[in-house]
Amino acid sequence: MFRKALLAVLFLAFGSAALLAADLNGKWTATVESPRGTQTITFDFHVDGAKLTGTITTPRGDTAISDGKIDGDSISFAQVMSRDGNEFRIAYTGKADGDTIKFTRQFGAAGDRPAQEFTATRIK
Repeated sequence: MFRKALLAVLFLAFGSAALLAADLNGKWTATVESPRGTQTITFDFHVDGAKLTGTITTPRGDTAISDGKIDGDSISFAQVMSRDGNEFRIAYTGKADGDTIKFTRQFGAAGDRPAQEFTATRIK
């Protein structure tokens, strides 16, 4: 009997944590320093289980999120952009904590350029 009760409590605890972790839906904003100055980025996240989709809006326009994943409070996705006929990829990884996500983004292959860290906040 004790074992069944313990399993039920663990199931509820992990199930509740999964529901809280999936609460990344909606719009988030961040101010990021770039070589061109301060830039505002808006993320519009749509979560379906462990899958993340949506858009990223920058001063250059909207870009679809690709390869988006949610794992607990961790989030990862890519932004693929084209410029002058060249395609480049920005990889984002982050950790959610309530209404903030601490992000690291990497331009191109790791080591090409230094990673950049910033924090996004939920738009209410």
